[in-house]
Amino acid sequence: MQSKIIGTGAFVPGGVLTNKTLEKMVVTSDEWIVSRTGIKERRRTTNSEASSDLAYYAAQRALKNAGVRPDKIDLVITATATPDMLLPSTACIVQGRLGMRNIPAFDLNAVCSGFIYGLAAADAFIRSGAYKTVLLIGVDTITKFTNYKDRSTCIIFGDGAGAVVLQAARGKKGILGSRLYADGTKWDYIHVPGGGSRIPSYAAGPPDYYMIMKGHDTFRVAVRGLEQAIIALLRQARISMRDIDIIIPHQANIRIIEALAMKLHYPMEKIFVNIDKYGNTSAASIPIALHEAVAAKRIRDNDLILFAAFGSGLTWGASLVKW
Repeated sequence: MQSKIIGTGAFVPGGVLTNKTLEKMVVTSDEWIVSRTGIKERRRTTNSEASSDLAYYAAQRALKNAGVRPDKIDLVITATATPDMLLPSTACIVQGRLGMRNIPAFDLNAVCSGFIYGLAAADAFIRSGAYKTVLLIGVDTITKFTNYKDRSTCIIFGDGAGAVVLQAARGKKGILGSRLYADGTKWDYIHVPGGGSRIPSYAAGPPDYYMIMKGHDTFRVAVRGLEQAIIALLRQARISMRDIDIIIPHQANIRIIEALAMKLHYPMEKIFVNIDKYGNTSAASIPIALHEAVAAKRIRDNDLILFAAFGSGLTWGASLVKW
């Protein structure tokens, strides 16, 4: 029994934050941002928009494209590091808005690696026979926790949501395997100090609510970790990079993607990149990119697709899918 992706969907908010606008907010320039990150613009939610809003619309589109009614979904998993609130889960809020009843729904937080982690979890549930049809959503509104006086982070992050519907299917198509990793000793490389039980909201000051990132340290570990995960996954599947038809990586930074391509001796033209339009949307970046790759006909029947992501935790991983 395989876990097959039968529908994709994506949604980004209407607010566009360009590099030109950022030039008026911090000491930077369009040329500097593009050369170091590959980002030209990113989407930003308004004060009235939350993660569940973006997730709801992405899920609706995925269900429509899959031809699956909401009442046929057995499980909802939402990968997010930016829930609407500490409780309840964003997955439950989305489940309610979609009109689903009496099925499990939960959030999963692996930050930028969330979709990869969620894909492995959904696959395990389906392979076990526990559930037949799963809605997996990746959503983040990182701009809500971004300091627009900090040039190292405010130029990178954007908001968005992507979703897929997975269903049990026999045959050779579907998720072929995943490799997941974490290194909690480096938790402070990317983190938001306030708002949790360590520094509760009532005790937190303004700096505690913003993301802190050690950019240079993260870059080095990210490239090495992604290479490790991909090589291990290919060995597990007994295939080589030559067999991969397309790589859809987490859209973190164009330099990370280019460095990874060089390490793997894989052509950049076969890697799907949309970071220029959306920036780093965390758990949403891979499902948004997948949806756009499908719409652009960059993915064909029987293609081997490699997903790879790296994020706070530190977490990283890779998944292999036959389309």
